[in-house]
Amino acid sequence: MSFTITVQPADRSFDVQPGEPILAAAIRQGVGLPYGCRDGACGSCKSRLVSGRVTHGSHQPRALSAAEEDAGLILTCCALPQTDCVVEARSVPGAGEFPVIKFPARVLSRERAAPDVIVLRLQLPANQNFRYRAGQYVEVLLRDGARRSYSMANAMHTIGSPPAIELHLRHMPGGRFTDHVFGAMPDKEILRLEGPFGSFFLREDSPKPIVLLAAGTGFAPIKAILERLQHEGTGRPVWLYWGGRRPRDLYLHDWCTALAAGLPQLRYVPVVSDALPEDGWHGRSGFVHHAVMADLPDLSGHQVYACGAPVMVDAAQRDFVARCGLPEDEFYADAFTSEADKHAAA
Repeated sequence: MSFTITVQPADRSFDVQPGEPILAAAIRQGVGLPYGCRDGACGSCKSRLVSGRVTHGSHQPRALSAAEEDAGLILTCCALPQTDCVVEARSVPGAGEFPVIKFPARVLSRERAAPDVIVLRLQLPANQNFRYRAGQYVEVLLRDGARRSYSMANAMHTIGSPPAIELHLRHMPGGRFTDHVFGAMPDKEILRLEGPFGSFFLREDSPKPIVLLAAGTGFAPIKAILERLQHEGTGRPVWLYWGGRRPRDLYLHDWCTALAAGLPQLRYVPVVSDALPEDGWHGRSGFVHHAVMADLPDLSGHQVYACGAPVMVDAAQRDFVARCGLPEDEFYADAFTSEADKHAAA
């Protein structure tokens, strides 16, 4: 038998099949819940169980601690209903607007943007109506059933003809997929993809100034959002902070500089944490979210979109809310966790 999930305060209801996580059912039925990784690693889908009973699949303690679970919080991505439930979760308008589909994609090009970063361009089928919001991601379906998640780095209006999407991949030594991409991947290889996924995308109905915060290849969805902002001709002030350990980690620095030169409302601030003397770096240094706090000590009237490793995203959210007055519901994040990180945490 199926169970009924009612989401408050939106007052939306949907059915969940036996053994199906709440989030999977919501995505399948176009209900906009907040989420990121879909596998219990990031905590973006954390919600409150008002009534009913669930059991949790495996997840990382940083995403949901035992104390949080005792206090009635759940991760909808791995929560399996045992009864009808009422869940309190922030509604995400537009999250279910475009259907999730599976489709093939052909490798068009692999460009080495940095020693450990490849920009991968994938051609979509000409008759495939794949649509997404800038900031969302796809999953690469590997032959053994494993999945790898990557954000689209180009906005929907730039996919061109033939249609193509752009992914930014950092090499994870020992990683099955990135070893292949950085090694023996043949030209024109066919990959299987599924998407779009994720509730990390621009809230276009807000007039608030925007802070875009990226670390490393967390720049990929931020780039897509920037292209969307440029295309829409927004007048909202935008600050882009991009952090890396070395200058070479800012692998599209020239692209950002050129974009800022053409958009008077955009300020680009690159930040490097571990520059070496031979790098010749004379820009900002330290933690990238500290640079935001130094420049914008009052974030009470802003929106923040942050993407990068969980340690950066968590620190930014904590400090921006506690020390800069950012409203908790104006921090939007995509914290990506590698497979190696997940296994280490487990």
